[in-house]
Amino acid sequence: MSQDGRGVDLGTSVGYLLKQAASALRAEMEAVLRPMGMTITHYACLELLAQRPGSSNSELARGTFVTRQSMNVLLQALERDGSVVRPTAARVGKVLPTELTARGRAALADATVAVRAVEERMLSGMTPAEQTAAADMLRSMVGALQGAAPADTDA
Repeated sequence: MSQDGRGVDLGTSVGYLLKQAASALRAEMEAVLRPMGMTITHYACLELLAQRPGSSNSELARGTFVTRQSMNVLLQALERDGSVVRPTAARVGKVLPTELTARGRAALADATVAVRAVEERMLSGMTPAEQTAAADMLRSMVGALQGAAPADTDA
């Protein structure tokens, strides 16, 4: 509670601090990606495709937290610049699996170096054990809000 007894004390509210951290992280990532001609969604899409080749538009949209329509617009732009390829017709149903090209992998490699540096700076005041604990806590928070049972961290 705030000092007047109403509302939330923003200085100690985990939710507010989490939002503040997410906003600061987003601003720093945008700053390092912008000179490369990328947005955070663009970078996240390339990263997902590297980890999950052949992902569909819907899978990529869910993984990057945008609508299918927004992802389709991004994929069209990535196709035009030669970063991804999609078949002209679906093999089964309507799904057009997307693959990274050599150009897309090269762009991702450069962006990953920049994004990793931002994350390392963000975590620089924490020990490896604290970093692990923070990741575990964040996973637990996500699980609690999504209705999942908390993960057992006593492994």
